[in-house]
Amino acid sequence: MTLTRLNRYFWQEISFSIMLVLLGLLAMFSFFDLLQELDSLGRGHYGINSMLTYVALSIPGHIYEVAPVAVLLGIVYTLGAMAGNSELIVMRTSGISLQSIAMILLKIGLVFALVTFLIGEIIAPISEKLAQRIRIQATDSVVAQDFQSGLWIKDGSSFVNVSSVMPDTSLVDIRIYDFDPQFKLKHISYAEKGYFQDDHWVLSNVTQTNINHSKQIQDNSITSQFFKQTRWESLIRPELLNVLLVLPEKMSAWNLYSFIQYLHQNGQRSTRYQVALWAKLVYPLACLVMVVLALPFGFLQQRAGGISAKIFAGIFLGVVYQIMNRVFVHLGVLNDWPPLVSAISPTLLFLLVGLGMLYYVERR
Repeated sequence: MTLTRLNRYFWQEISFSIMLVLLGLLAMFSFFDLLQELDSLGRGHYGINSMLTYVALSIPGHIYEVAPVAVLLGIVYTLGAMAGNSELIVMRTSGISLQSIAMILLKIGLVFALVTFLIGEIIAPISEKLAQRIRIQATDSVVAQDFQSGLWIKDGSSFVNVSSVMPDTSLVDIRIYDFDPQFKLKHISYAEKGYFQDDHWVLSNVTQTNINHSKQIQDNSITSQFFKQTRWESLIRPELLNVLLVLPEKMSAWNLYSFIQYLHQNGQRSTRYQVALWAKLVYPLACLVMVVLALPFGFLQQRAGGISAKIFAGIFLGVVYQIMNRVFVHLGVLNDWPPLVSAISPTLLFLLVGLGMLYYVERR
C-alpha cells in the first residue's frame, strides 16, 4: 500500500468515525438542553418553536466544546478496529513507520483544529448570541444585570448606571455621573432610553443636572436642563454589552480582545477575560494533542484489553481534559496566575502524557 493510498484510507476511516462520534455527542447535549428548557416552556411567548430554535442555535457552541473529544474517540476507535483486524501490523511490517502514521493523523487533526477555531471564532459566538436573544425576548425578560440597582459601567471619568439592557442592546433608564479631574461630581444625566447609531449613542428624554462648584460652598449652584434627544459619546459599544448575553468562554477572540482593551482603559481588572482569550487561542490545538494521545491506543490494543476498554479510556481522558480546562481557568482567576499559563497548562500536560505513551509503544 503506497503512502498516498494509505493517506486516503486513514482520511476516510478516521473522518467518518470522528463525525459519527460528534453526531452522537451533539445528540446527547441537545437532548439535555431540551430537558433543561422544558422548565421555561410557556413562560411569556416561549413555545415549542422558540425552544427548538434555541436548542438548534446552541449546537455550534457544543461542536466547539466537544470537537477535541470527538477527535480523540474517533481516532481511538478507528485505530482499535485496525489493530483488531491486524491492519496496523501489516502496515508496520510493510515498512511504514510509526512516524509516518503519526504525520498522517496530525494532518487530519490540523484540519479539525482549523475547523474548531473557525466555529469558535465565527459561528458559535453569533449563534449563541442569537439563541440568548430569542430566549430572552420570548420569555419577556431583559438581560441579567450585576446588581439589583442595575448594571454599573465605568466609562472614562464617568460612571454609568443602566436599569435594563434589552436583547437588541438598547438601554433603558440610564444615569450618567460625570466627575472632574478632582473627582468632584459635575453632571448627572438621566435618559429614559438609548440606542446606538453611527458610532454614538442617541439618548431620548434626557434630564441633565449641572453642579457648579465654587471655593465658597454658599456659591455652589445647581441647574437642570431637558433635552428631547441628545448625543452621547462613550467608550461603551454594543459589542461590549454582548458580554451580558454570552459567557466569556463563548465569545469570539476579537470581542474578548476589544473588551479587555476597554477594561484596561478604565483601569478595571481583566484577568478572567484574558484567560478566556488565551484559552480561545489554545483550545483548537487540543485536536492535535488528542491525536498524539490517541495514537498509542492502536498499538496497545494488540497487547491488552479490547476495543471497548480503549473507548472507555478515551472517554475518561476526554472528560478529564474538559474538567482540567475549567479548573485551571478558575484557579488562574482566583490566584491571579499568568493567563497563558492557566490556559495552556492542561493542553501541555496531556501532550506530555501522549508523548510518553508514544515513547513507551516505540520502545516496545
